Amino acid sequence: MSLEKFEDIIAWQKAGKLTLSVYKTFKCCKDYNFKDQIQRATVSIMNNIAEGFERKSNKEFIRFLYIAKGSCGEVRSMLYLAIKLNYIKEEDFQEFYNKSVEISKILSGLIKSLK
Repeated sequence: MSLEKFEDIIAWQKAGKLTLSVYKTFKCCKDYNFKDQIQRATVSIMNNIAEGFERKSNKEFIRFLYIAKGSCGEVRSMLYLAIKLNYIKEEDFQEFYNKSVEISKILSGLIKSLK
């Protein structure tokens, strides 16, 4: 693989967009613990991709990509709660859910290519 910097990784780029969308959507949420948790989970996706890449070891990179995948799952879990608590609309749920699944699939492919 010929990635030169983590900014070239599609999953990192998509995770950044998801993070910005989540921050904007939950900006006015008064449940500060919930808001903090879902925001931290989305940031965790992109940061683990970046940190793993910078370790310059496939083994370490793969480990961090798995952590990022776990954060994708956490985001989806939080989204179910958000919709049940009426913190977001159905269309926001679907958008964020689909983006999270897409990122997770990209990460799976990246992991497979590194093994």
